[in-house]
Amino acid sequence: MREILIVGGGYAGFYTAWGLEKKLRPGEARVTVVDPRPYMTYQPFLPEVVAGSVEARHAAVSLRRHLHRTRLISGSVTEIRNSAHTVTIRPDTGPDFDLHYDVLVVTAGAVTRTFPIPGLSDQAYGLKHVEEAVAIRDRLLTSFDRAATLPRGPERRKLLTVTVVGGGFSGVEGFGELLGLATALLKHYPEIGAEELAFHLVEARGRILPEVTDRPGEWVVRSLEKRGARVHLNTQLVSAKDGHVVLSDGEEYDSGLLVWTAGNASNPIVHNHSDLPVDERGLLTVRADLRVGTDTEVVADVWAAGDDASVPDLAAGRPDARTVPNAQHAVRQGKRLAKNILASLRGRPTKNYVHHSLGVVATLGLGRGIFQYRRLVIKGFPAWLMHRGYHVLAVPSWERKARVFAVWATAAFYGRDIVSLVSVQRPRKAFVSGGDPHRSEEATDVVAG
Repeated sequence: MREILIVGGGYAGFYTAWGLEKKLRPGEARVTVVDPRPYMTYQPFLPEVVAGSVEARHAAVSLRRHLHRTRLISGSVTEIRNSAHTVTIRPDTGPDFDLHYDVLVVTAGAVTRTFPIPGLSDQAYGLKHVEEAVAIRDRLLTSFDRAATLPRGPERRKLLTVTVVGGGFSGVEGFGELLGLATALLKHYPEIGAEELAFHLVEARGRILPEVTDRPGEWVVRSLEKRGARVHLNTQLVSAKDGHVVLSDGEEYDSGLLVWTAGNASNPIVHNHSDLPVDERGLLTVRADLRVGTDTEVVADVWAAGDDASVPDLAAGRPDARTVPNAQHAVRQGKRLAKNILASLRGRPTKNYVHHSLGVVATLGLGRGIFQYRRLVIKGFPAWLMHRGYHVLAVPSWERKARVFAVWATAAFYGRDIVSLVSVQRPRKAFVSGGDPHRSEEATDVVAG
């Protein structure tokens, strides 16, 4: 059998493997997926995980539950040597090993783009994985618990200050959901007043949500500001050392929670540790049919899709246009990729990837949203319903759809769950300390290891 190796189990990788499983004939080929995580993260649900509107587990789709005939390797690809049709894999346990392939599919995705800003790596959370969304939620809930026991002053003010850097969809949606959660928490914390909350959204460009046009973007800014938030446009984060935020517009303040969503960067495996062709951004050079290469020179039996690939956007009508890195494209590229690989194996012609946008929709918190399709703009509650409807249909498998819908239905009657589980980060603390409140946290952490 031919060995089809898929590097990365995100949107594009999962849908490629899923599609191949359904169509491959017995003995025709074996599919292997290599990914350090045993699940695919449905990233559009991460802002709702932050707000507690979606359970963290329900935003993750188990690879083993849905890929029954695919070999799954828990580990990371550290090097791609296509000249030898070999990759090096670093498993979760044990030494590195090499794996040979006949057909390679690179869907490793992108990584969070960061800069050498003082304090950023020590203080900030990303918003790309389920673990990060859960940590952000627990941090905010814990901050409320701590602030409620403190007198008004600098320490309490810091705990109730939140900063999100990045005005793209991930940043704006996460910011809106955090703001909505914090506002909802006030009724459970009579010790804290609404005027004590300080929410800052920082964007380096002169506008937010670049996927929508200017006027809807301006409406989002006004909507957030009416809810008490501060939106800093044309502003960059200069420093976050020890939680003290310094912005390029001259403003300084202490922030107890810092979330970084300022864009994506090319995957280091693709642009630093492979012999495959990449463009000036470090993304794989991909043809319209998702083969790696150019129209005049193709790399045999190598395919790519998703955020690590520079895919021509044939629907845009411009020769230099490339698809934007979002879930809408990654899912559909994965489905097309599976069909094209099968066609190639069976000696049939492949088809180009063409997808006309269905519009863009974003949640801005519970009951708030915005949708735009060309000149059609829908705001507020109807857009929020459209956001939920679209994504509950888009999340893979009926099992996940049912679980997400059940949580939404429960929350409609009983509200969001406001329990913080930050203690799970040190699950052995209570056991090791023996309930002794005088035992230092540092000593407990060392023993709990």
